[in-house]
Amino acid sequence: MEQQTTMEYIDIYNSDKMTTGRRVPRKEYRLQPGEYMLVVIALIERPDHRFLITQRKWNKKWAAGDWEVSGGGVRAGETSFEGVCREVREETGLDVSKAEGGCVYSYQNTDPEGGDNYFTDIYHFYMTFSEQDVILQEEETEGFRIVPLEEIRKLGESGHFLHYSRILEALAAESAQA
Repeated sequence: MEQQTTMEYIDIYNSDKMTTGRRVPRKEYRLQPGEYMLVVIALIERPDHRFLITQRKWNKKWAAGDWEVSGGGVRAGETSFEGVCREVREETGLDVSKAEGGCVYSYQNTDPEGGDNYFTDIYHFYMTFSEQDVILQEEETEGFRIVPLEEIRKLGESGHFLHYSRILEALAAESAQA
């Protein structure tokens, strides 16, 4: 059976993180200076202070085999929250839509030469789940672990955890707000 692919569109944001009203195909469009897309990532923490992390497929072009938390690009028409809920559900099978927590940190990346301009919203969700609740998106992930923050630190310091420094910034910002 032939797999049908659907073209994924993104909204274009300006440098003030406001949508411009323009939608473009994500994989076929190179962001121009002053144009941004929106990305979301989600820390999912259990009551025992352990976090869900996933390992990227070894066949990925970028960061193959590295560890990360769920996330990805927000689709055209989605809010940041809708995007993070969809990404987490697609990648892990978990529903964070009613979990405690929310967006704790945002940052802007500007790379006009590479066309890699984006805003990232980092969410921190608190919920009870077990290993049996996690249903991985097999095309994207090799596996998962539920680990204490110290394990994320070890992976991050060895250069094998994506967005590590930004996750630390998000946790620090969240602590400062508490």
